[in-house]
Amino acid sequence: MSQRTLENRAALVTGASKGLGKCMAIALAKAGAKVALASRDLKLLNETAAEIRGAGGTAEAFQVDVTDEQQVVNLKQAVIEKFGTLHILVNNAGINIRKPLVDYSLEEWRKVMDTNLTSAFLMCHYFVPHMKGHGYGRILNLTSIMSHVALVGRVAYCSSKTGLLGFTRALALELAPDNITVNGISPGPHATEMNQVVIQNPEANREFISKIPQGRWGRVEDIGALALFLCSEDAAFITGTDILIDGGWCAQ
Repeated sequence: MSQRTLENRAALVTGASKGLGKCMAIALAKAGAKVALASRDLKLLNETAAEIRGAGGTAEAFQVDVTDEQQVVNLKQAVIEKFGTLHILVNNAGINIRKPLVDYSLEEWRKVMDTNLTSAFLMCHYFVPHMKGHGYGRILNLTSIMSHVALVGRVAYCSSKTGLLGFTRALALELAPDNITVNGISPGPHATEMNQVVIQNPEANREFISKIPQGRWGRVEDIGALALFLCSEDAAFITGTDILIDGGWCAQ
């Protein structure tokens, strides 16, 4: 998988400024894909783009709020103008607000749902037409183990990710005739920026580690490797499913 298996492919990764999105973007670029990097943080996006270009890859940074329809329309126009088309779409942008349901405001609920679920709808709605007709296409949605199990204080997050899993399955059926596969990646606990609030709390960190059969946090690079495989020709018959990458958490 270290070969340039994605030569002449154009990919778009949301939430690509850091964490899992950044690692997936770098993995796709190393395999030869031209990568559009999208998020709200242009400074970090430019740093990721520079890292990819420094390694000989092709990357362009696009500042966007993927919950805003007009901004997604503008992103579509900019990406298609730059790359001509799109073959790979990775819906990775996501947030988590941890608190009991009764403490949630409607605004917070909508923010989580819009970022984690509605953004995937908007991205697919506007980019799928440009992905058809190539005989190849890949859509990856970052679904999370919270689409399979739950934890206290994650009502909104679990709801959004479970909805994204249903979205993934239904869209896979719609796009199968176009040879566009749609799959979910469900990361378990990985050492990303989103999880620093847990990692930096010794008690919470110990509790998390105790639930992981492999006894450690996941490496973000593993997500990049899985994304690369799912975008390869070797994964052409895999669609409408979700792959857990959680150190055994959900096997318990």
